[in-house]
Amino acid sequence: MKECRMIPEHSLARPLVISMGDACGIGPEIIASLWRNEAPRDAVVVGDVAVLCRAVATTGGGLAVAQLDGPEELPRVPPRCLPVWQPDGLSADLADAPLGRVDARAGAAAARCIEAGVALIQAGRARGIVTAPIHKEALHAAGSPFPGHTEMLQALAGGVPVRMMLANEELRTVLVTIHCSLRDAIDRVTREAVLETLRITGRALRRMGIVAPRIAVAGLNPHAGEGGLFGDEEIHHIAPAIADARAEGWDATGPFAPDTIFMRARRGEFDVVVAMTHDHGLIPVKYLGVEQGVNVTLGLPFVRTSPDHGTAFDISGRGIADPASLSAALAMARRLSAGVA
Repeated sequence: MKECRMIPEHSLARPLVISMGDACGIGPEIIASLWRNEAPRDAVVVGDVAVLCRAVATTGGGLAVAQLDGPEELPRVPPRCLPVWQPDGLSADLADAPLGRVDARAGAAAARCIEAGVALIQAGRARGIVTAPIHKEALHAAGSPFPGHTEMLQALAGGVPVRMMLANEELRTVLVTIHCSLRDAIDRVTREAVLETLRITGRALRRMGIVAPRIAVAGLNPHAGEGGLFGDEEIHHIAPAIADARAEGWDATGPFAPDTIFMRARRGEFDVVVAMTHDHGLIPVKYLGVEQGVNVTLGLPFVRTSPDHGTAFDISGRGIADPASLSAALAMARRLSAGVA
């Protein structure tokens, strides 16, 4: 470990890891701001030391950076010191990548940090991962075959079925389809896909401590199809999947009109809403405020959370990015990794 003096080791469970995100975006900045504000003692950043030092300087300085040889060194890091483990394979000139722009070096580094963080979990050296924002174009420029975090994590976990959940203090929503065109998403709304989503959602909420989760299912079409007048996906796919889930013992109801069901869930009538498409489900949660929103990947054999925002290239390098959503994501990861939501 370099750059920080050692202090006596104390007892500490396997840490959470936070992947750096895109080096050209606000990920490193919100990490630096989080440590300055909260000084978490149970997490290690997986990232490039030079990039994190740049982020510390951008956000006001006054924060030491400790380069670790592994997460096991965390107990010896002094308080208010940003602990960073730098995996092999990062570009030597990553800190020279221009802020606020798509850069293949940043995309490759973001992917490598995610891979390395998951490997730590799979080796029993960490207990969950919080992922700072990545940029999909940079990921693509680096040659990654994955459109986003969710698909990459799914592959690293062996291809297990996963779903995206976005949550805040007022609303939870889970998506049947995610990163694809709307035209393709409609074709992917099948009885099997909806039923699998309901199963994954129900099991995940039980692990979060909700013994009998109340699952509302939003329709795909306006007015949930209005009995077939505006589309028949509800008749042929969504309603049969709900019936299948209920036969398995899940408290799933619907399909409900997508333009009203989120209000009912927000008022406490349901624990979660299952939405058919990306924007149907995410707009209501994000409208309530991205500061407290958390992205959780359901179905993985390990905990993964993320802030409810992107790389924000427009403000990268200005030192003004709000770490609130990252803080909420870290808090959620703590609860989930402890088996309590």
